[in-house]
Formats: sequence, C-alpha cells, structure tokens
Amino acid sequence: MRQALTNARMLIGDALVEGRALLVEDGLIADIVSAGDIPPGYSVRDLEGDLLAPGFVDTQVNGGGGVLFNETPTVEAIAAIGAAHRRFGTTGFLPTLISDDLDVMAEAVAAVEQAIASGVPGVLGIHIEGPFLSPERRGIHDADKIRALDEPGYKVLTGLKSGRTMVTLAPEETRPGTIRRLVEAGVIVSAGHTNGSYEDGRRALDEGLSGFTHLFNAMSPLTVREPGIVGAALEDIHAWCGIIVDGRHVAPATLRIALRCRPLNRFMLVTDAMPTVGQPEKSFTLQGRSIVVRDGVCVDESGTIAGSDLDMACAVRNAMSMLGLSLEAALAMASRSPAAFLGLDHRLGSLAPGNEASLVVLDRELQVVDTLIAGDSIGA
Repeated sequence: MRQALTNARMLIGDALVEGRALLVEDGLIADIVSAGDIPPGYSVRDLEGDLLAPGFVDTQVNGGGGVLFNETPTVEAIAAIGAAHRRFGTTGFLPTLISDDLDVMAEAVAAVEQAIASGVPGVLGIHIEGPFLSPERRGIHDADKIRALDEPGYKVLTGLKSGRTMVTLAPEETRPGTIRRLVEAGVIVSAGHTNGSYEDGRRALDEGLSGFTHLFNAMSPLTVREPGIVGAALEDIHAWCGIIVDGRHVAPATLRIALRCRPLNRFMLVTDAMPTVGQPEKSFTLQGRSIVVRDGVCVDESGTIAGSDLDMACAVRNAMSMLGLSLEAALAMASRSPAAFLGLDHRLGSLAPGNEASLVVLDRELQVVDTLIAGDSIGA
C-alpha cells in the first residue's frame, strides 16, 4: 500500500520542518516531498499538525504489559512486551534478560531467534545483562546467578544468528582478550554492573567495548584519584552511554553535567522497563522477590532499585523537562543514537528515503497518537 503522511511537523535530520509529505511504500520511506507534490496513487493521511518522528529504539527492555522476559523467555512474551511498548512509540527493542542460569539464557536466545524469523514486530535482537558482573555492583541481580565468563557462557552469548546481540558485563571480571573475542564474533559489548577501575574501562574500550549500560547506576564512580568506570565513560567520545531519565535512577543535575562532558549524539535514552509499563498492576515478582513501583521507580522490599516503570515517550519528555534538552535532541537520543549504537542507522532512527517506515506520531504534549512499524499503523 502507498500512503502519504502530510500536514505534520517532521524531524528530518536535526531540524523540525513543515510543508512536507512522507511517502510510504512497501513498509519503507519511499521519499519526502513537498506537500503539494504527492504523486498519484498514494492515499493521503492528514496528521493534523502533529509531530512525525522516527520510531523509538530501546536497547534495554526487561518487560512490559505484565510480562517479564526472565520469567517467560518465549516468543509470545517477546510479542507481548513489544506490543506494550509500541503504545509509547517504541518501534524497535531488545528484549533484555538479567542475570540467570545458562539454560535460561539459551532459551531466551532461541526465543529471540524464532521471534525474528516469525516477524514479531519491533524485535531487533537480545540484550543479555549479566550474569558476568561484579558481585559488589550487582544491584538487584541475584547473587547466586553471578558467574565467570567461561566457554559455555561464550557459546550462549554468541548463539544468536540473526539480529543484534548486546551483552552487559563487568570488564574487570573478564580475562584479557575476552571482550575483543566477543566483538569479533559480532557481539555489542557494554560495561555495566562493574566495580572496575578507570584502567579496566580503558582496556575494555581498547578491546572494542562500545557502550556503558545505564550510566552512573551500578558502576564505580568518578572520584578524586580514581576516575572509575564513570570517568572512563565520560572521557571517551566514541562509545554510547545509555541513560535512564526518570529523576530517580540518577539525579538530573548529574546527567546534565554528563551531557556537557561528551558528544550528545553518544548518549541514548533507555527505559530499563519492567512488566508494570503499560499495565495497571504496579507490582510483580522477580526471581522470587516482590517488586513494587514506588514514586515512579521499581524497588524490592529493601528499597533496592529493580528497573523502571518508564516508557520511551515519557523518557523523551523527561529529557526535555529535567535535562533541558531541545525536542530535536531528545528525539534523536530515543531513535538515531540507539540505532547507530546497534549498527542499524542505515535503516532505522531517521526519516530518510530507503529507511523503514517505523515512525511515531506525537501530539503537542508529546503523547503518542500512533506508532507505525514498517508502515503498519496501530492506534495508540
């Protein structure tokens, strides 16, 4: 089907423009033309002055719609999580498995492989967050699941044959050369839940580490004589930093300082979302522990943070209101930056001919009106 989306503010490159029509054909952006130059054969959809932007890409999605990936590592669970987040503008995501046993990890990888093969909307691969982490910085991760990265673990991490595999690990808990070996196998490696030194971070970057998972949270801080992993992240200008902008995971002032330290286009918004997103029930069970949403953040009985109740559209609004970012910059952090981090910016993350027509329509208050994945629209 050919469709022309018109009468909208569109984020094209770094600018919001009007008076254009975006042409969609066979799930792709065929062209962007003047609103008066729509070719014959296109049905016209009037967006009534709303904002048309690239669909959001979320690299850290533990759950949504009442489903937790760890508890149900199945194709059906992936589809349910994707559907929940699609209501909030997410058109691409990595189902995220926190520290678990190798057999559960293998099951999750197989489910993602099948989900991609069967065309589950939005699934781009998998994020395996642990269990190769620092016991001192494990946060909510189960201490009994933390383990060294051995050959069986390596085999699981490199098991996905289609889509992207992102792995969060603690660099200091790996042997020299391990990160390079993973990167050469096509794995995107990110540092997180790490108590490593600045030198550990530098060595990891030199081996091909390309990301830092939820910057500041669960990692060695920047101090006077030991810059820590945070120092290595802030000094580097090439790796991507995921940030959770809910006002609770990290103080907004801390994030504002971080944004001044390195290029904006190397930050990306993530949700670290749990099953409560898109769900009226604001409690769930995580590996036997009771988790509730308190003041907008998921916590266990002791108050330990256990992911977020954040959706991507809210993260965009928060990036503007809490961090002082422009609308254009906030939208890019939710789309173009994560797509580039995943090596998918040739088809996702921007409104450009040849890219997938994976789009979000937002009203003046930046509430989601509609989400399209490969040209297919649903009402939000």
